[in-house]
Amino acid sequence: MRVAVVSDIHANLPALEAVLHAIDEDAPEAIWCLGDVVGYGPHPNECCAVVRERTDVCLAGNHDLAVLGSISIDEFSDDAAAAARWTRTVLADDARAFLAALQPSAERPGVALFHGSPVDPVWSYVLDEQTAFESFRATAAPLVLVGHSHVALDIWFDGETLGGGLAPAGAEADLRGPRRLLNPGSVGQPRDNDRLASWLLIDFDAGRAAFRRDPYPIDETQAAIRERGLPETLAARLATGQ
Repeated sequence: MRVAVVSDIHANLPALEAVLHAIDEDAPEAIWCLGDVVGYGPHPNECCAVVRERTDVCLAGNHDLAVLGSISIDEFSDDAAAAARWTRTVLADDARAFLAALQPSAERPGVALFHGSPVDPVWSYVLDEQTAFESFRATAAPLVLVGHSHVALDIWFDGETLGGGLAPAGAEADLRGPRRLLNPGSVGQPRDNDRLASWLLIDFDAGRAAFRRDPYPIDETQAAIRERGLPETLAARLATGQ
């Protein structure tokens, strides 16, 4: 079985469409989304409709929950909070119902899925060795999938030693060895100094996972952000992947 894993779309429809086009060329049996369909970006309703139709699993991210009012936006940055407030004003009833039905974690055979991490599925970022170690200790699954940080990661743990780190475009993870924690990176707002939309293709039969990056018309998303009066920094950072 092959599965495409996406995360942190953040209402960036051009990026989502580019990634789905690439996914369709590989024709996996399923698509899993690790959350944050909305937030930051200008196309919340469109992205909810596409994700609802195309994915077999979708988690709730912290931005999704904030837009619903399920969690407070007090801990968000000013730009993130502004985008969440705007999204609340435009979110359609069907998109709201879709997001409201999601949970921040899920399980599939041999795989544990979290938006944040096993430590805290909503808020925890896996960006350091301690959180990675705690994440492995918090679940027994051979493969752990996380999103939230917008940084593609391939981290392994053999029961004693922790290894791995950033996963650039074209990197592959061997799933036949030690336990693995993988982050597909972000479709709609990468933050690992690569502006290309990021996703992951897992081949369970072959025991490997490949990190993919795809270009998309960034200027279209930037223009839509500006047209909707969202913070300029949300448009500018798309060009740098930071």
